[in-house]
Amino acid sequence: MALHCGSERRWSRVVKMTFYLFFLIPMSSVGNRNTNTIFNKKQKLEVQQQLKRLNKPALKSIESPDGDIIDCVDINKQPAFDHPLLKNHTIQMRPSSYPEGFSFNESNDVSSNSEPKLTQPWHLNGRCPEGTIPIRRTKEEDLLRAGSAANYGRKKHHSIPNADSAGITHEYAVLVEEGDKYYGMMANMNVWNPNTGDSNEFSVSQFWMTAGQSAEDYDTIEAGIIVNANRYGDYQTRLVTYWTDDNYRTTGCYNLDCPGFVQVDNQIATGATVTPYSIYGGTQRTVEFYVYKDINGNGDWWLKIAQRNFGYWPSSIFSLLSNSASSVQWGGEVINLKLGDKHTTTQMGSGHFPEEGPGKASFFDTLNVIDGKTILRRPWNSRTVITNPNCYNLINSGDYFYYGGPGRNPNCP
Repeated sequence: MALHCGSERRWSRVVKMTFYLFFLIPMSSVGNRNTNTIFNKKQKLEVQQQLKRLNKPALKSIESPDGDIIDCVDINKQPAFDHPLLKNHTIQMRPSSYPEGFSFNESNDVSSNSEPKLTQPWHLNGRCPEGTIPIRRTKEEDLLRAGSAANYGRKKHHSIPNADSAGITHEYAVLVEEGDKYYGMMANMNVWNPNTGDSNEFSVSQFWMTAGQSAEDYDTIEAGIIVNANRYGDYQTRLVTYWTDDNYRTTGCYNLDCPGFVQVDNQIATGATVTPYSIYGGTQRTVEFYVYKDINGNGDWWLKIAQRNFGYWPSSIFSLLSNSASSVQWGGEVINLKLGDKHTTTQMGSGHFPEEGPGKASFFDTLNVIDGKTILRRPWNSRTVITNPNCYNLINSGDYFYYGGPGRNPNCP
């Protein structure tokens, strides 16, 4: 597929911008981080209207032991189809083909009733029926923590993991593959529950697939695991996805918090917690992510989680990523607010340095990219981005790496 260009590209951007101004901006501030703030009637009404937009009617609701409510929503009535470019979209239940070199156990496809290789606490109290998808219900307090409806679902701190744009509040230990066109990637990461030093900080382990260089034209799709108390109100590790078509400015969001991503799986919920965690010196729990651009189909970016066809980002919601990605990144990121002029104690990954090795340090393995020839291969044009190795580090070994760290320590004051 070719890049959108000329008037077609500008029109696509106008449609997207108009929609997001309607969907996100009209809401006035719904309060600050203090969820006890008193609101006037108009603000309360706006909060309720936003909740109604976000929470689609459920055919079944499941109370999770961790306090979440998972709504089983008709697959045809999910948030994706509020996007103006997806009004007449036909759901695809699987990619039309797979790249050379990729093997996949079809028994784990979304069409089967097999147990997922990723477990979430809400599974203990029920499952979503066929023809529905599980969506974590947005609560009023979630909106209040965001500070405004315009902020809900979007990143408060924008930064891309490369040496030029890593701001002082961001710390990275990331492996970057670039120098080719990319149509997908694979990665397996182990699951930890890192401590965060402040509720306004987060710790995430994920992949990024990006296209573009300028501040205005920069597309990305992302997925991984995160601890983010400001967003979720707790310190649990949660499954997370993200996308943007304009460098995080007005388009895109976490999970299904805005229209765009089309989910087809009925067993895994983004935004929900992931358990159990890896044990330091003991059993390692992992989750596998796989992304593939269906170039023989509609050009959509398919996401597999734990070997299941989870869903896809339609090509039409992107400009640059409607063609291909120009880089792939894997690794960890934390927010460092430098409270008291000290480095944060927020941990990355296991909270231990990569030098500690197997069973103790965080890792990504089975690293692969789908290159310009649509062949699955190991990374070979890679470099590391490590903002402060005394706080968080990365040791690369080709198709796997160890990364992470404790944050503040005697060598990282």
